[in-house]
Amino acid sequence: MPGMPSQSEPDSPTEVDTSRPHTARMYDYFLGGKNHFAADRELADKVLVSTPSARTAARENRAFLGRAVRFLAAEAGIRQFLDIGTGLPTSSNVHQVAQAITPSARIVYADNDPLVLAHARALLTSTTDGRTAYIQADLRDPESILASPVVREVIDFGQPVALMLVAILHFIPDRDQPAQVLATLLDALPPGSYLVASHTTAEHDPEQWAPLQRSYESGGIPGQFRDSGEFARLAFGGLNLVPPGVVLVSEWRPDAPGPRPSPAEVSVYGGVARKR
Repeated sequence: MPGMPSQSEPDSPTEVDTSRPHTARMYDYFLGGKNHFAADRELADKVLVSTPSARTAARENRAFLGRAVRFLAAEAGIRQFLDIGTGLPTSSNVHQVAQAITPSARIVYADNDPLVLAHARALLTSTTDGRTAYIQADLRDPESILASPVVREVIDFGQPVALMLVAILHFIPDRDQPAQVLATLLDALPPGSYLVASHTTAEHDPEQWAPLQRSYESGGIPGQFRDSGEFARLAFGGLNLVPPGVVLVSEWRPDAPGPRPSPAEVSVYGGVARKR
């Protein structure tokens, strides 16, 4: 429905709990944004003491997101994007990258931080030919995302969709059944759809990165690092990986040659894969 206004879910905003840190606001802090509170900064600064490369990892992950979306829109012909774990609006959001290439692209954002809902207006700008929408939802409840009237109105599940799970799967430990979550989402997508995912790892420098997981858990944020093989099996099993496969996000189709951060500084794997 070209030209229709963008929208968010009509639920009233949930009260933002500023006393507890949230991953979206901490990520914004690592990226140099301004949408965070004292609890977020306190835990983020604790992380940076033991894991100073967290800022580098966040920047490289964000750059990977942009390159993956450009590939999907420009080379793979994808016109629909479902971005779960959106985070706070920043530069080069999915709709900005995709609609710069394909003005008719449709994007639905989903996040469980009420502050993202408060800033959703920035995510809901769109070309007149395209659509953007936002829902407040949690990846651990994929059925509610798929059943959302907003999602169903904007996304045509009869056509290929890009599912974006960027820097979120490491917050879903095995006890929360991430494989089942992924299967539910991927089963709803038609052949020719794509999955974009990235995931933090400690395998390149355990002494630096293992404390990060403990710091998050001390702030009430569960998580689980996985190595490249574990991440690949979880996210991309049964899918066709796009070259170069599962690599550090800094190595996934970089825009230009030249020096890049070391593996230990990046410590985030990423990949893009197509559903058969």
